[in-house]
Amino acid sequence: MQMLYNSDSYIVVQFDERNADAWAGTNLQRGGFEIVDKFARKEIFIEGALAASFELGVQALFDEGRSSEDELDDFIEGYAAMGQTSVQMH
Repeated sequence: MQMLYNSDSYIVVQFDERNADAWAGTNLQRGGFEIVDKFARKEIFIEGALAASFELGVQALFDEGRSSEDELDDFIEGYAAMGQTSVQMH
């Protein structure tokens, strides 16, 4: 788990899990991104093709030189809007 982004509006955490199953002789990789909307107090975990699309979109912003906090927040907002899970304090 690695925090990638933390603004006034959003937190983005990357999860990269590798599970080695010695019995089955497999090495599975599963990961994704958790996006927390601080104002809406909602979160979403994206993985698979959606996570790959998110990662490519963020990289494109940096490649285009559009990596200000406002531009990143605008991009993240499109994914955060899908969040339905309320953030719970433990």
